[in-house]
Amino acid sequence: MKTFIIIGAINAFLAVALGAFGAHGLKERLDPYYLDIWKTGVQYQMFHAAGLLVIGILLGKVDASSFFTWSGWLFLIGIIFFSGSLYILSLTKIGVLGAITPIGGVCFLAGWVLMIIGTIKDL
Repeated sequence: MKTFIIIGAINAFLAVALGAFGAHGLKERLDPYYLDIWKTGVQYQMFHAAGLLVIGILLGKVDASSFFTWSGWLFLIGIIFFSGSLYILSLTKIGVLGAITPIGGVCFLAGWVLMIIGTIKDL
């Protein structure tokens, strides 16, 4: 429980910091196209940071749930692959990194499905 709340809070903090950095530090350095990609990474990081916080709270309500636990880890992996690849793509403009982004998206989707299943089975 505590682990996912901490990981969620760290990712929320990083999303705010990276959003501010994009809005102020990168505004003059990146084309609007790449700045928009940066913003997408920040948005999805924050959405899934909130998801991690929810997972931490849900794990406090049930004894043990592999569905919720796996959901949390998939959210974290999704943040790393999805948002991370978008941040690097924005800064380097290396287009092949866009091929990594969908891996993170699939992790996000799987995490949400596991949260639904965990809610049905464990709550």
